[in-house]
Amino acid sequence: MKKQRKAVTFLKQKSYLLAAVLMLAAVFGMTGVYVSEQRSEKKQEEQLAKQEQEQREQEAAREAIRQADLERQREQDAAAVDKVLKPENNDFLDDPAVISDSNEQAETPDGAETDNAPETPAQETATDPVEPSLSFDAAQELQWPMEGNVIMNYSMDQTTYFATLDQYKYNPALVIQGNVNDKVLSVSDGKVSNIETNEVTGLTVTVDLGDGYSAIYGQLKEAPLSAGDYIEAGDIIGYVNEPTKYYSVEGANLYFQMVKDNASIDPMEFLQ
Repeated sequence: MKKQRKAVTFLKQKSYLLAAVLMLAAVFGMTGVYVSEQRSEKKQEEQLAKQEQEQREQEAAREAIRQADLERQREQDAAAVDKVLKPENNDFLDDPAVISDSNEQAETPDGAETDNAPETPAQETATDPVEPSLSFDAAQELQWPMEGNVIMNYSMDQTTYFATLDQYKYNPALVIQGNVNDKVLSVSDGKVSNIETNEVTGLTVTVDLGDGYSAIYGQLKEAPLSAGDYIEAGDIIGYVNEPTKYYSVEGANLYFQMVKDNASIDPMEFLQ
C-alpha cells in the first residue's frame, strides 16, 4: 500500500510539473504571437506612411509640371505680344538742341554775317557690324544633337506615359537617352536666344534657327554660350547633366524640342 501511495504521489507531482510546463509554453506562445502581430502592424503602418509620402511627392511633381506649363504659356503669350510693331525710336519731338538752333536761326536778321560761327567738324559715321542672316530650310536634314536611343517620342496628338511622374501627359519633345558628360551638339546654324534654368528640364538653351524655327536643348550643364552668340551646326551646346527629379526614373537624357512660331513640332521630321 505504501508503494502504491508513493507512486500516486509521484504521478501527481509529475502531473503538476507537466501542467506548469504547459502553462509556461502557452504563455511564451501567446507572447510570441502578440509580438509578431505588433511587428506586422508596425510594418503595415510604415508601408502606409511610405505610400502616402510617395503620393505627396507625386502630387508635388504634378503641380510643379502644371506650374511650369503655365509659366511657359505665359512666356509664349509675352513673346507674341512683343511681336507687335513698336516705333524704332521715340524721337517724335525735336531734340532740345534742335529747337535751340532753330530759334537762333529765326532771330538772326536776313543778310547778317555768320562767317564767325565756328565750323562743326563732320562726324564720321560708324558702321555697325553686319549680323549673319538666319534662314532655315525646312527641307534640309539636321544632324542629331547626340547619339542615343529615343526613350520618349514627341507626342502632342495623344498622351504618353511618364514613368517618373507615373502619369500620362503630352510630350512636346524627344527624350534621348545618354550618359552624364556626353557632348550635346547644335543641329543647325543659329543664334542663342535664351539660356535659363527651370525645375523640369534644368539648364536649357534655346537657339533661333531663323524663319520662326527654334531648337531647345534641356537637361544640360556647362553650356559654353551666352545669349546673342552665333553658332554653327556641330558646335558644342553643352554636356548632359544628372536628370532632374521629373526624369529620375528615365535616367540621364537630353531633352530636345523644336518649335515653329512658338508651337511645338515633331523633331523627327527634320533629323537625319
